[in-house]
Amino acid sequence: MLTILQKEFNAFLNSPVAYVVLGVFLIATGLFVWVFPDSSVLDYGYADLQTLFNLAPWIFLFLIPAITMRTFAEEKKAGTIELLLTRPLTDGQIIGGKYLACFLLALLALVPTLLYYYSVYKLGSPEGNIDSAATVGSYLGLALLAAVFAAIGVLASALTRDQIIAFLVAVVGCFLVYSGFDSLASVLDGSAAYYVGQMGIAAHYRDLSKGLVDSRDLVYFFSVVAVALLATRLALRSRNW
Repeated sequence: MLTILQKEFNAFLNSPVAYVVLGVFLIATGLFVWVFPDSSVLDYGYADLQTLFNLAPWIFLFLIPAITMRTFAEEKKAGTIELLLTRPLTDGQIIGGKYLACFLLALLALVPTLLYYYSVYKLGSPEGNIDSAATVGSYLGLALLAAVFAAIGVLASALTRDQIIAFLVAVVGCFLVYSGFDSLASVLDGSAAYYVGQMGIAAHYRDLSKGLVDSRDLVYFFSVVAVALLATRLALRSRNW
């Protein structure tokens, strides 16, 4: 699995995809956090990074599928999937290596944004006047969100040999899991609205953004990742059916 991980990660770094993804993410978040007057931290008057954490999931909604769309679809189109599957590797090792490479690239996009935290920390009045617990929780939430989106993207890529179709399926899947249940819950009342909302990512992401690291939220994210990766394994095994 580590060999597949290294190969895939190096392939990303040797292609323009990684740099386009990182560049778009950092430029978009930088403009909204620091430049645009309606969302700029400098004009907002409060020492927090809520703009970043509200915006990043929507950017990830498109950027992570752009990362994952090639994982299996490209192998199928090039005809190298058969060669890969005949290697002394299990389906789980192949899926795990490709998935972790996509996930690590998404995490790599978050690393430069730590400079935003440092800047707000230093600019606060008094210095350090920022809710660090909520910031750590929000970064954890973004990392878990990236993990789920990467798993859905890998699944979408395993279902087709066309990268564009894989991208579109992943975007729709990520959107439904992130916002679809929230939208459905908004038209319901009482306990039904609560339970439907809890089925989506947004509710758990909001809890983490408050600095509340609840084991139920962690179990939810890990469960969605596990289900998506198991579905990917079934999609690969369908070749034998």
